[in-house]
Order: sequence, then structure tokens, then C-alpha cells
Amino acid sequence: MYFGLVLVFTMFFMHPVSLGISLFSALAYAVSLNGMRAAGRSFLYILPMMGAAALINPAFNHAGATILAYLPTGNPLTLESILYGAAAAALLAAVMVWFSCYTAVMTSDKFVYLFGRVIPALSLVLSMALRFVPRFKAQLRVVAEAQRCMGRDTSEGSLVRRIRNAVTILSILVTWSLENAIETADSMKSRGYGLPGRTAFSIYRFDGRDKALFGWLCFCGFYIFSGWLAGGFRWRYYPTAGGGAGGLFPASFQLVYLALCLTPVILNRMEDRKWKRLRSGI
Repeated sequence: MYFGLVLVFTMFFMHPVSLGISLFSALAYAVSLNGMRAAGRSFLYILPMMGAAALINPAFNHAGATILAYLPTGNPLTLESILYGAAAAALLAAVMVWFSCYTAVMTSDKFVYLFGRVIPALSLVLSMALRFVPRFKAQLRVVAEAQRCMGRDTSEGSLVRRIRNAVTILSILVTWSLENAIETADSMKSRGYGLPGRTAFSIYRFDGRDKALFGWLCFCGFYIFSGWLAGGFRWRYYPTAGGGAGGLFPASFQLVYLALCLTPVILNRMEDRKWKRLRSGI
């Protein structure tokens, strides 16, 4: 529910403050989950896409009332197109970082626990798809290392030889993935997965803390949705950049949105402090 809320709000709210809140919170959560170094390394891969998104819009979209200059083609370069390109870049980066956080948090066992009884076949397929990429990358390193020890590295030799070695590695990986999918399907079928009345063990329980957090997410979602209906997140880029009226009440929508996005970060910080306090008392 949390990831659904933040992703939907990120994709639909084009207000600069909302985009800044979403991107900042996503980066803070990524740092909390994976550490500063891993989050920074992932963000470096996102920066080129952000730059491309920010440059493509003013290059092809010439709407806007504030003309800054004229391109060699004779088309105007407007301030509004630049601002919209920057907003699109921030939206793209925020969504990608949120999905990286989702991948780190929502493991396959959690997904099967949530949807295994409702949609058993689809939940199994989705859980396999979610964990396919990291497993594929790990297997790629294993196969590439084995091929390198056999003298079939993709970084040495002529171009034709490197392409042939790369195709061989790809063929091995495709064969491995297909065999793994068949083995997983046969294994789950043998265990009676998806049959009526089948029980499943799980370490997760819906306790009082989950109920409290569920109520908090419902409140935030309802309040933010109400703010959207009231125009608190309204913002336009064309023909001139501007939004709704300011004030304390519209600002409260942004504050609740910030609290929603930072909820797991705050919870993790509280748990870390509690754990350190307990350890110091031992």
C-alpha cells in the first residue's frame, strides 16, 4: 500500500514541491536501505537519463510564453519548456529510485504471502519475475567467470570472437533460465501450490503495529487525495509556469505528503535507536 501510494502520487503530481519531496524521500529511503555508497552508485546511472529527459523536452517542445533564445533551427527556446523538462527528469528519477526501494523491500516470500491465497498462479509468476533480474545477474557473473577461465572472455580477441563468446554466454543464460522456470513450476505443482484448502507457513503476522500503520497510510492517502481534489497540488507549465494559491492549508497537503514519503525512514531510525539503547543496556 505504501509503495502504491507514493508511486501513484509521484507520477500524477507535477508540482515542483511534490516532485522535490518525492525525489528527496526516495533517495533518503534508498540510503537507509542500501547505504550511501550503493545509493550514490545507483543514482549515477540515473543521472544520464535525467539529463536526456531534461534536454529532449526543450529541444522538441517550443511552447511557452517566456522566450529565452532562438535555436539554430529558428524555433524558440522557452523557460517553460526547460522547467517542464526538469520536472520530467525529476519524476523519472524519483520513480526509478522508488522501484529500486521496492525491489529491496518486497522480496518474493513477502509477495507470495500477500497474494498467494488470492491469486496463487499470478503471485508465483510475479514473484519469479521480480527475483529473476538479480538471479540472472548473479548467474551471468558465474558463467562469464567460467568462460573466462576457459579462454572465452568477451573482452579479448577480435570483434568476431568477442561477439561469438557473448552469444555463447547469452545462450547458456537463456537455457539456464528456462530450465530453472520449468523446475520451479514442477516443484510448486508437486507441493500442491494453488490447490483449494492448502495451508502455507509464513513468518509474517498482521499485528497491532501493522493496524496502526495501515490506519496512518489510509489517513495520508485520503488527506492527500482530498488535497488533490481541492487543487492543492495543481501546477501548470504552459503557457506560463504557476500553480494554485499559497497558504497554510495548501502547505499542509505537502507536509502530509512529506510525512507519508518519509514514513519508513522515520520507522527505521526509531528502530535503530531502540536497538542501540537495548544493546547499551546489556
